[in-house]
Amino acid sequence: MTNLVDVEELEDEISEEISHGGRGEPKSIEAGTSLWKDAWYRLIRNRAALASGIYVGILVVLAILTPWITPYEYDAINYDAIGQAPSLANLFGTDILGRDLFTRCLYGLRISIAVGLAATLVSFIIGVSYGAIAGYKGGKVDAIMMRAVDTLYALPFIFLVIILMTLFGRNLILMFAALGAVEWLTMARIVRGQVLSLKNKEFIEAARCVGTRPRAIVFKHLIPNAMGPIIVYSTLTVPAIILAEAFLSFLGLGVQAPMASLGSLCSDGAQGMEIYPWLIIFPGVILASLLFSLNYFGDGLRDALDPRMRR
Repeated sequence: MTNLVDVEELEDEISEEISHGGRGEPKSIEAGTSLWKDAWYRLIRNRAALASGIYVGILVVLAILTPWITPYEYDAINYDAIGQAPSLANLFGTDILGRDLFTRCLYGLRISIAVGLAATLVSFIIGVSYGAIAGYKGGKVDAIMMRAVDTLYALPFIFLVIILMTLFGRNLILMFAALGAVEWLTMARIVRGQVLSLKNKEFIEAARCVGTRPRAIVFKHLIPNAMGPIIVYSTLTVPAIILAEAFLSFLGLGVQAPMASLGSLCSDGAQGMEIYPWLIIFPGVILASLLFSLNYFGDGLRDALDPRMRR
């Protein structure tokens, strides 16, 4: 009997020791974390990507607050200040019509960012819907839809944009639609691949068993669970579209004067760069730094959202 009592007392002591962490203090339970919170922690530890994101955010804020930052208008001509070098009155100097280059760069930055975001949104809507439907339907429907994508891939997209701009005229709305309409192909392939890997998972089978409609399965279950790669590719699509717009503006097919984008400012500056070098230096540096930061931030976001990067 004595031995039995000793064993019971020993068990009680061991249980109490375990429950108190072995040091007389309650043992803390580690809080759980989500995929998005874990990705955020990894992103903020990536200093280069975080710095790039902050820099892009500063440029976006400057573009939004442009009318309150500079006292000049982007189309205000001053024949008494033609081709002046950078000074306190004109931080980036003036162009060949006496317009303040700092003001025009900020407005050009606004146009370039707006084109990048709007065209990416068009690409997002078309590509995600198209790829999700193709991947979920499968079979002949998937084969036909993806053969259409392959056919469009064979066409040089920049020439399609040039043709659209030539036929229907040059305006921002058409540029949004034209650039977005040719940038959705890769997005569709990425989403299709994600949907193919998810549509036979247990939670999708459970949704089918309870009678969930296919449309709800696609847009409420499959697409939200594929948002990681979609967000990453969207961040990399923005600089690609900005670069395409800059190329079109450099060819004279972008926004119409006196409105300007960073690409059209570089085009104007290239014509007089030997006499007025600041006309191409400042818009070129802003454009290059914006593209570099967006790409670096997209790479950092990709690494943060990749589960294989977990330690």
